[in-house]
Amino acid sequence: MNIKIVADSSCDLTKDMKKELNVDIAPLILQLGEKKYIDDENLDVKQYIKDMGECPTAPKTACPSPEEYMKKYEGKESVFVVTLSSKLSGSYNSAVLAKNLFIEEVADKFIHVFDSLSASAGETLVALKIHELSKMNFKEMEIVEKVSNYIKEMKTFFLLESLEHLAKAGRLTPIIAKIANMFSIKPIMGATDEGTIRLVEKTRGYKKAFKRFIEIIGEEGSNLEEKILAIAHCNCLDRALRFKEEVLKKYKFKDIIIVEMAGLSSTYADDGGLVIAF
Repeated sequence: MNIKIVADSSCDLTKDMKKELNVDIAPLILQLGEKKYIDDENLDVKQYIKDMGECPTAPKTACPSPEEYMKKYEGKESVFVVTLSSKLSGSYNSAVLAKNLFIEEVADKFIHVFDSLSASAGETLVALKIHELSKMNFKEMEIVEKVSNYIKEMKTFFLLESLEHLAKAGRLTPIIAKIANMFSIKPIMGATDEGTIRLVEKTRGYKKAFKRFIEIIGEEGSNLEEKILAIAHCNCLDRALRFKEEVLKKYKFKDIIIVEMAGLSSTYADDGGLVIAF
């Protein structure tokens, strides 16, 4: 079966993965003050992170428009779409509206939109699962059923160096971010079953937090030998590699992949942030 995966730019992938999985990215628009950035392969993420650190106002983000998604739906292939959690962004609703318009105005074809209930590394895993099932010759609706179940079972966690951008963007109260920074508290956050963000644990100091981040995999995960661990990092490859090394000492995952965050994930994770999904 010929398929195409369309994902918003929160789906963090390497260049090789984009090619191998046949993923077409619908970019979000990022805004710092008056300046707008398109979150595509031309974005200099390191420069964007630097600009973000120097910008006094909160970064703003805008999801891909239905028109943007409709362009991505063109072609003969069956289309599977992966978006950010609908609780965190309008991307899912935009993709669904685009599907309805496309089928009505352009052509009657197979398009299914998945709400990842996650972001970053979580979306990466959903795209990988769609690709894997299509290669096993499952039919379209079988893929929908299996991937929907996979999303329900998937776990996503993140460990951030700073909560400043989450607070600036209104995802967290500024007072919590201030206290966390004052007392060097490194919170471990996670996605809920509904796709919102929860506080999993507060830890003092990065070393302790890093250790707990590894332990939480064992506490929250099951059947890890059947699963892939995706690690997304914001400008901190060494940290991601060290995390992988420590994970390998404790757990037997089927595979571990490391990806670099694009602009959208970097906006919230900020310099030094890690997001994991399994």
